[in-house]
Amino acid sequence: MIKEIEGFDKYIGITGVRNVRIEDVKSFLDGIRKKTEDVSVQFFNANLIAGPEHLYFAALNALKAFESHLNICKRLALEILLYASAQGQIKKAVELLGVKAQSSEVAVLAIADTEAKVCETLKVISEFIQGKCDDNVIELSDTKVEAIKELFGISELELEAKLEKRGFEKEALINLVIEHMALLATER
Repeated sequence: MIKEIEGFDKYIGITGVRNVRIEDVKSFLDGIRKKTEDVSVQFFNANLIAGPEHLYFAALNALKAFESHLNICKRLALEILLYASAQGQIKKAVELLGVKAQSSEVAVLAIADTEAKVCETLKVISEFIQGKCDDNVIELSDTKVEAIKELFGISELELEAKLEKRGFEKEALINLVIEHMALLATER
């Protein structure tokens, strides 16, 4: 998914990658940063991502934090990770939602000033990672539901209260994840 972030003159790209092999996370991230210096890039454990909306709203909240000078991090990519994990501490956000050496499915987010730059960046990342691009890894699947509820502290009662119609449990969970991320902004 590549789209404009309205009101910020920025473009966002979100994709998933399957069969990733990361031996050394620091070297991996340093290598990516060297190839994408003028773009904000962040990687996530795809097993805890509740769809592209999850990452889009994390990016939107992070951009708003920078705009209002309420950001915690100096780098936009890290601020996005804070929001995506609904955490106020970088270390905890990385532990919960960051990529690890054993991560085989990752979500990738890139923000740049132009759509072309986002496309180019995602292509460079895809070649560097040597995995298979597959947006299905970021979709909210049945196997992710319990882990995501645990990560965000969402109870069955909270999910039931949000549920408007049977059969839309995943949509309700995505909305609750977005609400939990928005709550982080109110704590600043």
